[in-house]
Amino acid sequence: MNIILMGYRCTGKTVTGRYLAARLGLPYYDTDELIARQAGRTVEAIVAEQGWPAFREAERAVIALLSRTDRGVIALGGGAVLDAQNVENLRGNGLFVWLVADAEIIADRMGNDPASGPQRPSLTGRPSIMEVKEILAEREPLYRRLAALAVDTTENGVEAVAEEICAGLREKVPQTEGIFGKKEK
Repeated sequence: MNIILMGYRCTGKTVTGRYLAARLGLPYYDTDELIARQAGRTVEAIVAEQGWPAFREAERAVIALLSRTDRGVIALGGGAVLDAQNVENLRGNGLFVWLVADAEIIADRMGNDPASGPQRPSLTGRPSIMEVKEILAEREPLYRRLAALAVDTTENGVEAVAEEICAGLREKVPQTEGIFGKKEK
């Protein structure tokens, strides 16, 4: 079974995914990083040169491959779950964990993250906070529907988020206790 981190941009999927994978001794996969590596250019360059449909097609191919893995931590791009085929592929061997943060915090993180430009091209062409609020409103019902667990990253550091994920998954899926650590007594 894979742990699949989903959520909007800058909710901590990459940093949490790396930390969680290292903590659990599992491989880590970031779909945006894999797409950029395979294409030999940034997500921003792919979108600028070929458009969002080309990026989504590359994303679908990467996710199809990752869905065949087992016992890994997968960080998805924020829009990956908009594709029903991606969801179907991942659901067969994974649990979706939704990382949540307030819109203002997300916009602030995007503005302060040097990787934001090359990895996070605009989705709407609107100013950052307006775009975040608009896209969150559209995606939140889907994230909520898919999530086995939701963890708020607004004020929590990566260690606390990882512990909350492990504790939540131990509760939701007791047979995975060996993967996520033992229950506290």
